[in-house]
Amino acid sequence: MSTACPSPGKIAPDVFARVIRPQLGYAHPAVRVGPQHGVDVGAINLGQGQVLAVTTDPLFVVPAYGWERAAWFALHIVASDAATSGLPPAFASVDLNLPLGMPDADLAAFWEAFHRASAAIGVAVVTGHTGRYEGCAYPILGGLTLFAVGPERDFVTPSLARVGDVVIVTKGPAIESVGQLGVMFPERVEAACGAEVARAAAALFWKMSVVEDARVAASVGVGDLGVTMMHDATEFGLQGALVEVAHAAGTGLVIDRDRIPIPAVVQSVCACFAMDSFSASSEGTLVATCRPRAAEAVRRRLEDAGIDAAIVGELVPPAEGVSQHAGGRSSPLTHPECDPFWPIFTRALAEGGKTLLAIPTP
Repeated sequence: MSTACPSPGKIAPDVFARVIRPQLGYAHPAVRVGPQHGVDVGAINLGQGQVLAVTTDPLFVVPAYGWERAAWFALHIVASDAATSGLPPAFASVDLNLPLGMPDADLAAFWEAFHRASAAIGVAVVTGHTGRYEGCAYPILGGLTLFAVGPERDFVTPSLARVGDVVIVTKGPAIESVGQLGVMFPERVEAACGAEVARAAAALFWKMSVVEDARVAASVGVGDLGVTMMHDATEFGLQGALVEVAHAAGTGLVIDRDRIPIPAVVQSVCACFAMDSFSASSEGTLVATCRPRAAEAVRRRLEDAGIDAAIVGELVPPAEGVSQHAGGRSSPLTHPECDPFWPIFTRALAEGGKTLLAIPTP
């Protein structure tokens, strides 16, 4: 099976650094955190000890999921980034650029599900835009911006991280990749891995969020009290996220691969599809750094909330670089050149459609 990297996706870090980062408009003194590669959230100082955290992403809508799943995922992709600020996402601006062929009934079904998903996590829609236009098509139907407001003392940003901080990973790798394959191609997964694995893979769809992971981790404390940085592993998976964490923190990093939890269903599906779990898309996997004295408390708090978590490494001086230990061997840890999930997903679509399982909403 080919794993050639498709061209769509995030721009390369060097392009971001050369084109985007140096040209950010007016240098407003209230900007606390501006655009940075590997950093999910920007922030504005509001004064009086308050911070406004902001994040934006495409509104990613896949009708084949079913409208309930499609709306939930479209929201949680962005809410997960917002939650890594340590502040709960609270307000939304939604830009709906709809295909001409999307009937009102489909719009109503999607929006009712989006409303329910937003209300469930305390997000209020405060403004936006809705229209139908030539050239608009699934899955990108516009954009979604989320805002979180709270005390600066509760705000998590990479500048809090420092050498010696411990790295914690939740759930394990390839959560998104396996969840999406399970929902979109259950018959293929069942034929390759068995009915039990197919159902477990589809059920993993509802784990593709770090909103709860981030809330629980930050509840232990922020900065010297606990969590110092949080990052959602999305494109390029856990491998990419770990490299991005080190880059954003301005440190090196060493990871023990053998400590990373890997759910049995992820192991099975990745083996069946010849997909590297470590570099495959993993929306739903949280990478957090925290002070060493708080690490066990954070891990235990996550486990008590029913979220698998493991202490897998630490931040080290920049001169030591970014590395991994596995099976008694050490090697450099580099950012993946491509995400193996998307070629597999695209090929499966081209080779034979889909059949959705009736996975109940949690």
